Amino acid sequence: MVVGAFPMAKLLYLGIRQVSKPLANRIKEAARRSEFFKTYVCLPPAQLYHWVEMRTKMRIMGFRGTAIKPLNEEAAAELGAELLGEATIFIVGGGCLVLEYWRHQTQQRHKEEEQRAAWDAMQDEVGRLALALEALQAQVQAAPPLSALEELRKQIQEVRAQLCAREGDARSLPKAVSASVSEK
Repeated sequence: MVVGAFPMAKLLYLGIRQVSKPLANRIKEAARRSEFFKTYVCLPPAQLYHWVEMRTKMRIMGFRGTAIKPLNEEAAAELGAELLGEATIFIVGGGCLVLEYWRHQTQQRHKEEEQRAAWDAMQDEVGRLALALEALQAQVQAAPPLSALEELRKQIQEVRAQLCAREGDARSLPKAVSASVSEK
């Protein structure tokens, strides 16, 4: 099962949002049945919403200063229950959005910390290599410099020594061959 490739958190948020709709419907039904909910939770926001909506419409149409009649209790309870249900869905969706943003920021922070740690490790390695280079340069400077002519002289002497060794082997070889022939 590949969990890393499939965004489980997003699936969870989607599930929560889908559950919020039936939850909002239950809250609406409870608000319609409960007298406390109806009086103190549903009616005031519904009357305020109605007042703002009607005031805006009247101003758009050019009527100023007209009194706005409040909604009757039944219509206000219905509107309040709808507003409460929509607010529930909106709050759950907004909460999911905030949680997703927070999760993304946490992942981004971890990624930046890993990059910073890798950068620091690279800088340490470059510093270590710079110190090693300086030490090698110091060793090269401390070694007695041989001129190219001196190196060539040493090589010529080595070649002469090798040639002499070969010539000595070559001179002794004919004597050994003649001695073996005379024995026969």
